[in-house]
Amino acid sequence: MKKAENDQASGKRAFSMGAPGGGGNSGFTSGLRGLSRNQGFSMLIILAGMWLILGLLSPYFFTRDNLLEITLQTAVIAIIAAGETFIIISAGIDLSVGAVFAASAVVGGLVLDATGSLPLALASTVGFGALLGLTNGVLITKLWVPPFIATLGMMGVARGLALILSNGIPIYGLPDAYKFIGQGRLFDIIPVPTVIMIAVFAVGYIIANRSRFGRFIYAIGSNAEAARLSGIKVVRVIIGVYIIGGLLAGLASIIESGRLGIIQPAGGNGYELLAIGAVVIGGTSLFGGEGSIIATLIGAIIMTTLRNGLNILGVNAFWQYVVNGAIIIAAIAIDQYRRRRQQGG
Repeated sequence: MKKAENDQASGKRAFSMGAPGGGGNSGFTSGLRGLSRNQGFSMLIILAGMWLILGLLSPYFFTRDNLLEITLQTAVIAIIAAGETFIIISAGIDLSVGAVFAASAVVGGLVLDATGSLPLALASTVGFGALLGLTNGVLITKLWVPPFIATLGMMGVARGLALILSNGIPIYGLPDAYKFIGQGRLFDIIPVPTVIMIAVFAVGYIIANRSRFGRFIYAIGSNAEAARLSGIKVVRVIIGVYIIGGLLAGLASIIESGRLGIIQPAGGNGYELLAIGAVVIGGTSLFGGEGSIIATLIGAIIMTTLRNGLNILGVNAFWQYVVNGAIIIAAIAIDQYRRRRQQGG
């Protein structure tokens, strides 16, 4: 009985510690402190340094077209990474987001061909992504399949569905209204994907820092059992974060399909690596309970800038995989080192 009381007390402490903005601070102030704590400011300095170096190495980097391309590429990866951030903060992982990205786009494209209704097609795209995310959450919480294995399996299932449903053939003939989502500009200046990305991260920031659901995510990532003992519906929250991850993957697929003017069943290949890279570079711990969605946005810009810079400098595409993987390993090693120092190890 005494042990249960102690566990409940520790659960309440985990709930309190997991709530960004706790301790009487304003949400904005605590959000900035969280950003600093997760090395967000350091990432900004690194990003500025990368832009300076690439600008010196190539006269094409700071051209209008290239900066616009960076913005558009960042929007897709950042939106996927936003969902991945919530999942990783909850001490999970989702390796299926790239495949979910492709399968969702294909389903939406088939609905568009069958009905001619763009709203229904867009709803089907994000809805199917959310459904696959729900499936991940159920596998993890109800069948006790480890997140790594569950989402690895879903990667194969979703990729197979994308190819089977489309017969491996891209879907052409997207209407102008669909293309506007990926190619359009508000007031002929601001790219629509950038507006969508900002909206996603604004809502994500509110969820993470101003909502009970966000506090529950941090608490579960810190100590799932303690969170359960303190009354948090752990299963519901975990399923919820995977639904968000799948939904945002579907949303990102709409942007990319609109930008390219085509739905590719092989699209999203490797996007899980880029999304996870953006999250861990932003300082979110793979052990859960710690992270900042704003820092994830900075991490996404860094990943996109790196890819763009390597392309401009003519680096072989195969080597880009090596560089991306090395950066993720380095970010995880730094996180491990920092945690060991905090624990006095």
